[in-house]
Amino acid sequence: MAAVPTKIDDITSIAPFVIRTERASDVAAREALLDASFGEGRHARTCQRLREGRNPADGLAFTATRRGELIGTVRLWHVSAGDTPALVLGPLAVEASCRGLGVGAALMMCALDRAQARGHGAVILLGDAPYYSRFGFCALGTDSMSLPGPFERDRLLALELRPGALEGASGLITATGVVVPGTRKDHARRRSLPRAA
Repeated sequence: MAAVPTKIDDITSIAPFVIRTERASDVAAREALLDASFGEGRHARTCQRLREGRNPADGLAFTATRRGELIGTVRLWHVSAGDTPALVLGPLAVEASCRGLGVGAALMMCALDRAQARGHGAVILLGDAPYYSRFGFCALGTDSMSLPGPFERDRLLALELRPGALEGASGLITATGVVVPGTRKDHARRRSLPRAA
């Protein structure tokens, strides 16, 4: 049996692709990949409410490219569970023809390594436990957390990048990231700001 790759370099030597920080020029290809992967109804999903009108966490949006074409994407977003700061991961998507090559695993390892290096304590996601458990995610500790919409409890998973980072985390998971200027969230935020006298 072949050894399981443990580093990004191990994976990319098997199937040549490049993981890099997302660029503004990636937006159209990223959105097309997400539509193809999750369907046009993806904007109505519960976790989308945590991303809507927000920028991803600084330095934590990545793409995978192969021969210059975008074949994968993952982004992390600032959230809090009660008073506990965390990141939410998603969506993770890989071009259908490139699945099984380790692209998703490489994106995950890159995102988690970079988040930990930037000092973040925990990552939360809504996903399939059998896939994400290999990266250390589990449902333990998420039973007192909720999302702003319907979700399956056993799919709410978390990973502590720093031991104890989710201790006491509870309640509704809410978006805390930077609001994108010009969005509905930005206009609502501006209306709620006190006016200068």
